[in-house]
Amino acid sequence: MRMRKKPNVGPRMEACQEVWIQDPASLQGNWRSLMPEARELRVEVGCGKGKFTVETAAAEPEVLIIAIERVREALVMAMEKAMTMGRRNVFFVSMDVAELETFFAPGEIDLLYINFCDPWPRSKNAKRRLTYHTFLEKYRRVLRSKGEIHFKTDNAPLFAWSLEEFRNFGLTVRNVTDDLHKDGLVGIMTGYEEKFYALGTPIHRCEIIMD
Repeated sequence: MRMRKKPNVGPRMEACQEVWIQDPASLQGNWRSLMPEARELRVEVGCGKGKFTVETAAAEPEVLIIAIERVREALVMAMEKAMTMGRRNVFFVSMDVAELETFFAPGEIDLLYINFCDPWPRSKNAKRRLTYHTFLEKYRRVLRSKGEIHFKTDNAPLFAWSLEEFRNFGLTVRNVTDDLHKDGLVGIMTGYEEKFYALGTPIHRCEIIMD
């Protein structure tokens, strides 16, 4: 569902400059300067309104998280959450994941989150899926050796297709589940995930290890 455009987004974003990275290219290869003591650098692709992002940052204050979101109306809400909670280990970037290599150096990222991305169900749009092999190649370059991707979706066909794409690409896949919360809540949920959980919709999840 597309978010309605709001006329006050600009001023609200300006008020979040403490956590908004407006020139991400200038930090390529030097993201850890934002938090030199961080034990890991993690990137979330498509953070939406930021629930998962900010709560993960709060739960693991020793980890530096960079959240990517193209939709300004969602991005500003995520940034405001971080500001309200006083988080100093999470920063936000407005960019397209296709540009990942422009902003991150080879091997710079430890872990990449892909949560509930657009499934692009038509076969002709498969190349737009964030688990398509051209995206996997980008992730491989910016993730360190043995770095990880954590992937979650409510879309069973996308999940099955993605598992095959991961394996065909030669990646190690582990902790595969088709019903993450079957026996109770597991980990921090996104806003979408909370809605799916309330409806009893199964959540599919796996972890991918880069070679």
